[in-house]
Amino acid sequence: MKIVVVTGATRGLGLAVARQCISDGFKVVAVGRTMSEELALLMQQNPECIFFERYDFSDTAGIHLFATQITKKYGRPWGLVNNAAIGRDGVLATLHERDIADLIKINIEAPILLTKYILRSMLINRGGRIINVSSIIATTGFNGLSVYAATKAALAGFTKSLAREVGKAGITVNTLAPGFMETGMTSALQGDKFESIKRRSPLGYLAKVEDAAFAVSYLLSEKSSSVTGTTITVDAGCSA
Repeated sequence: MKIVVVTGATRGLGLAVARQCISDGFKVVAVGRTMSEELALLMQQNPECIFFERYDFSDTAGIHLFATQITKKYGRPWGLVNNAAIGRDGVLATLHERDIADLIKINIEAPILLTKYILRSMLINRGGRIINVSSIIATTGFNGLSVYAATKAALAGFTKSLAREVGKAGITVNTLAPGFMETGMTSALQGDKFESIKRRSPLGYLAKVEDAAFAVSYLLSEKSSSVTGTTITVDAGCSA
C-alpha cells in the first residue's frame, strides 16, 4: 500500500484529501497541529489506512527530524500533499510584521523543507508525487490578502523548477490552485464579502473541498504520470 503524507489534514481541504486518498487505496499519514473530531472519526472508520502525526510547522527547525521519523515509522512515501497553511486577512500597511513572518515561515519555508526531506525517499524509490496547494489568489489577487497571495505564488514557482529537477527520477510535481471554498480559513470572509466571491462564479456556486480532493486524486494516480510542472485550478470558474 503506497503512503501519502497530507499536511493540514485535520479539517477542510486536507481532511477531504485524506478521505479521498483512503478511497483510492493509499495509506495516509495525516499531519496537523491538533486532532479534530472529524479526523478522529475517519481514523476510527479506517484504522488500517490512516494515521495521525502531530506537528506545528512554525517549528521549521524540527522538520528534518520529523520527516525522518515518518519514513522510519511508515516507510518511504509515494506522495506528499503540502496543504498546511495559515491565512491573515489584513491590508499590508497595517499588517503586523510578526504576521508577515509567520505567513512566510509556515506557507513557504515549511513546505519547502518538508519536501526536501520527503523527496529523498522518492529519489531512492525512483518515483513519487508532490502536490503543492496554492490558491487562485496567487494570480488573481484579493484585497487584504497580499502577503498570503505572495506565499501561494511562491509555491507555484517552487513547483515549476522542482519539477525539472526531479522529473528524470519519475517524480512529478504539480500545483493545485483551489478557489474560495467554505472552510475554516475562509470563515472570516462570511457575509457580503463571501457572497461577492460567489457571484464571480460562472456556475453560480463555489467549488467544494471534495472537488479539489478529486484533482489531488488524479495527480497522485498513475494516470497523471505525464503531468508535471503545471497548475490545476478548481474554482468553479471564478478566475475565468
